[in-house]
Amino acid sequence: MPTEDAPPSPPVEQPHGPHATAPYRFAEQHTPPAPVPVSEVAQTTFEHVYEVDPRLMQVHVLQQVFPNWDTLRIMRSRHEHLDWMHRHFAGKVVTGSQILAEIEESETHRDPGGRS
Repeated sequence: MPTEDAPPSPPVEQPHGPHATAPYRFAEQHTPPAPVPVSEVAQTTFEHVYEVDPRLMQVHVLQQVFPNWDTLRIMRSRHEHLDWMHRHFAGKVVTGSQILAEIEESETHRDPGGRS
């Protein structure tokens, strides 16, 4: 416990977005910005948030509606989650570029008959 003579501790940085006392408006919090197509199968809504075009997933994957702040929370914590998973479950972490390089190398060494 700090003494009365101790300087006050610095304020804890708060996440950006509406405060807990902000009024709740369903349309504001559940309607993401208009999607911007980035390829035939992907789109982006928030900056650095890429997703599969939901129209391609309607048959096999039930689409959920959840608040914009939750999308941003998941996006902000994804690297921390991956780091945790790697520390607890991975004996070795392999990047996607390493996998693609191995595939490309194996394809260049394949003979014309299709045998390795």
